[in-house]
Amino acid sequence: MRNLIGDRKGISMMEVLVSVALISIGVLGLVTLLPSGWKLSGTSDMLGRAAGILQAELEANEILIMNENNPVTPTPPGNPPKKPVYGSGSRTLQPGDIAYSVQTERTDLGGSWMVRVQVTWPNNPMGISESVIVTRQKAFIQ
Repeated sequence: MRNLIGDRKGISMMEVLVSVALISIGVLGLVTLLPSGWKLSGTSDMLGRAAGILQAELEANEILIMNENNPVTPTPPGNPPKKPVYGSGSRTLQPGDIAYSVQTERTDLGGSWMVRVQVTWPNNPMGISESVIVTRQKAFIQ
């Protein structure tokens, strides 16, 4: 009796077609995920840069307020002015750069200050915001 499994030589055309079909379905599935991945990556990059700008603005205001020799004025009531900040860190818009809008509001709480910073960017008018309460540092006399 002959072994039927041992008589097979090579791969049949049907097996090749099935494997090509399965690989094609897998590749098409991955290709459909690419646009959403690119969008998510771009959103993550913009959010990360905005967080860095927000932190830098909070720290700059905190340093300004903590030194009692610096004059600090509260922000006028209403909408605080917006200033453009570029994601590249340069003073001018570079090719492929994004202009972020930064609003800083300082409120005198009588002995301490509340600083609120909001950073927005194109296609995200809400952006991110954070606030901190800062007290002045009195000079130590020895």
